Amino acid sequence: MRQFRCDRKMVGAATLLSLSLVGVVSSAADAHAQVKGSQQLEADVTAASAKSPADRHGYVLGPQDALTIRVLDEDDIGEKPYTVDLNGEIALPRVGAVHVAGLTAAEVQARLTERYHAYLKNPVVTVSITEYRSQPVTLLGAVANPGVHQIEGRKTLFQVISEAGGLKQEAGNTIQITRELQYGALPLASAHSDPSGKFSVGDISVRSILKAEDPGQNIAVMPYDVITVPKAEMVYVVGAVHKSGGFVLSERSEMSVLELLSLAEGMDRTAGGKNARILRASNDSDHRNEIPLDLNKIIQGKSPDVSLRSNDILFVPNSTGKSATLRALETILSTGSGVAIYHPY
Repeated sequence: MRQFRCDRKMVGAATLLSLSLVGVVSSAADAHAQVKGSQQLEADVTAASAKSPADRHGYVLGPQDALTIRVLDEDDIGEKPYTVDLNGEIALPRVGAVHVAGLTAAEVQARLTERYHAYLKNPVVTVSITEYRSQPVTLLGAVANPGVHQIEGRKTLFQVISEAGGLKQEAGNTIQITRELQYGALPLASAHSDPSGKFSVGDISVRSILKAEDPGQNIAVMPYDVITVPKAEMVYVVGAVHKSGGFVLSERSEMSVLELLSLAEGMDRTAGGKNARILRASNDSDHRNEIPLDLNKIIQGKSPDVSLRSNDILFVPNSTGKSATLRALETILSTGSGVAIYHPY
């Protein structure tokens, strides 16, 4: 009987030990599964971020952007994206309304992690941007595709212009940017506030950026910026020259006849320079005034050089040229068809 009791005690102890070991193994398995789930969640987020370059470059959230949010062990979050409302907030289970406008996805993730600390011991929160709708930029004027463009991430002025198809051939040398002051003043020496005090306005030299004279002018674009690219002020030369067409005045308001002839690579051998004309727009009519010009004397230094204004046309006839030819060329220039445009960039 004693031996039987001893065996029963041994069996009971062994059973308790076995159950304890099962409990330990089970707890370890649960802990491993939880860690594995957390690691998988983080891996999913890393993969999502790799597909979204705008997140990596610090896209700033705003109204109408949509976020996908996941919180480990918080099933009430769901899979449906959360849209930032007009107040810049999203509403989440437990933590309620959270202001996210003006933050990056990483900053929202940090803010939500802090909020969920009140409900979860070690909250694992991941945030990714599903839809970008809050960074409209307006491009006007001499760009290939003017209009409102949605930008993603941090973009410079010329990146945005490039995405809009680039500058047109007739684009001027100066670009104007208008920015809402809530996004800060433009970081330009030319920046100033408009009369309403709500906008910062500044000018940028295209040449200084393209020639790397002042790359700092290629500033970062902000939401709701208005980028205006005016058409260039030009003078034209047509007729018996080696390179006829329109020449951009660049940053100057005038160009001399000799400068224009130099850009046009000179007159042809058959040119009738003595009978040249400047066609200048009249202030009170649609017709142009004709100003006679003897190019031969100007080239020889026997007559002073003449300044050309914006939109002037220098016509160099052939020695046998007729006035009808001049009229035909004026019509071509006024319609803009068949005219080569040369830029000083």
